Amino acid sequence: MSITMVMPISVETIPLARLTLAFAPVVAVVVVLWKWKLDYKSALHAMVRMLVQLLLIGYLLVFLFEEENALVILCALSVMLLASSWIALRNLTIPLRIALPKALLAIGLGGSLVLWTVTQGVLKLDPWFAPAKMIPLAGMIFATAMNSVSLAGERVQAELSRDVRFEDARAVALKAALIPITNSLFAVGLVSLPGMMTGQILSGVSPFIAARYQIMVMCMIFGAAGISAALFLVATRADFRVGESE
Repeated sequence: MSITMVMPISVETIPLARLTLAFAPVVAVVVVLWKWKLDYKSALHAMVRMLVQLLLIGYLLVFLFEEENALVILCALSVMLLASSWIALRNLTIPLRIALPKALLAIGLGGSLVLWTVTQGVLKLDPWFAPAKMIPLAGMIFATAMNSVSLAGERVQAELSRDVRFEDARAVALKAALIPITNSLFAVGLVSLPGMMTGQILSGVSPFIAARYQIMVMCMIFGAAGISAALFLVATRADFRVGESE
């Protein structure tokens, strides 16, 4: 017996006037940052970038989803990889010219391995570059890898500044990089229903089917986070040795 369940639910378009209400908590946080003499300008900059990027991405995705050219999709994935690698290094003291190639290697190798496993092994996309699935999945994977590399780099840097041995600092850094996704693994289904699963259920997909896709997503983001962070820590050992206690 099929477990497919049809739920004729339409998704409401949020009017712009109501959408502005979502910025009320943002303003509150920015005010707190300003009052506490913290870097509120960085938060404002991030919010403005988010607005511009999301307003533009809709138009870009329409083009990409209709594109049947594998080269165009590979170019889009390359831009995503470069952007995620650059953003991951914002808080590190290692010169960008040294750290960027290693971040590209870590996120590119770790993320691409997971992306290929999911799209070609689990989903068996046809064609292999099917944009409507490849682009969103790549975005989730590269973003997760970006965050884990950033957390790992910042933590190992902090540990080494206290003259901790590199091997010990590396272990602490990898553990710290995996905290967000590990917490998500514990919380999923109990504290939260992840966005992908919620979206599928709202669109009428059976919760049983949505759960399978969410299992795939949780595995892929855990794998991308761990592999990319580990590769980055290995690749940058010589660059972080300044603070190591010999």
